[in-house]
Amino acid sequence: MAGITATLFISACSNDEVDNVMDAVQTVSDVQTNVVSGDWMISSYVDSGVDETSDYAGYTFTFNNDGVVSASSTAEMLTGAWSVQMDDSSDSDVDFTLFFGVPDTHDFDDLSDDWDIVSYTATMISLRDVSGGSGEIDTLVFTQK
Repeated sequence: MAGITATLFISACSNDEVDNVMDAVQTVSDVQTNVVSGDWMISSYVDSGVDETSDYAGYTFTFNNDGVVSASSTAEMLTGAWSVQMDDSSDSDVDFTLFFGVPDTHDFDDLSDDWDIVSYTATMISLRDVSGGSGEIDTLVFTQK
């Protein structure tokens, strides 16, 4: 049934809309494949113009196929959830969702969000998020170790 719905949706779209949907589907597939292929680190995290990359120095992130992400350092081990999916409100945006069940005073609470994928390669994922009411932009870059 989902295949029929997708076919009907795509056949009702213009060529540009179909291309955008197909690009988004490819992005989801590529990022899912890339992210589970090794260990990652945060090479940049800027929160509303303030560089907070050092808050995540020494952490290694491992993304598992089952949607579990672990972040480990010599001081602690955290687990959370991750996913990559098409944005519900757009035909072409792709979200990289992270969630760590930590208190809002913990640095990892800042990572828990629906991030927009800006760009990616096999060894880098660049994300951004527009902050709630203020409209300030946060950026997050994962680089493979």
